[in-house]
Amino acid sequence: MQLNTMQLTKTFSASVLLAAVFAVAALPAMAADTAPAKTTAAKKGNYSETDFLRAFSGKSRQVVTERLGKPVKKEQSVMPSNAAGVVGKKLDTSKPVNVEMWYYNNLVEYSPKKTYKVTELTFVNDRCMNIAFFNNR
Repeated sequence: MQLNTMQLTKTFSASVLLAAVFAVAALPAMAADTAPAKTTAAKKGNYSETDFLRAFSGKSRQVVTERLGKPVKKEQSVMPSNAAGVVGKKLDTSKPVNVEMWYYNNLVEYSPKKTYKVTELTFVNDRCMNIAFFNNR
């Protein structure tokens, strides 16, 4: 009886190993099938917070425009006239700094059926340096 149990164990182990090999081999094919669907869904605005941050942090305005289209609203940042007196250290003003905020609506989900109303991307000299998600604007 012990011999049969050993053979059964070996056969079962071989079957499990074979199934695992097939499952691992099928993963790239499954990932390839889901990748186009994910990109299509992403264009519709189904980003998670983490996916959105990874996709757009540090990217140029051109990349953001290609992926998301034109923003709903743009704002140019303006430095107050007395800001130099309030801030402790003088800044290097030899290079101009261009700060612009872009706003998009209903792009990022924070739970399966809830989406942030507004997503703000702040560009500093053509690079996305800050991303914020809002529901109260």
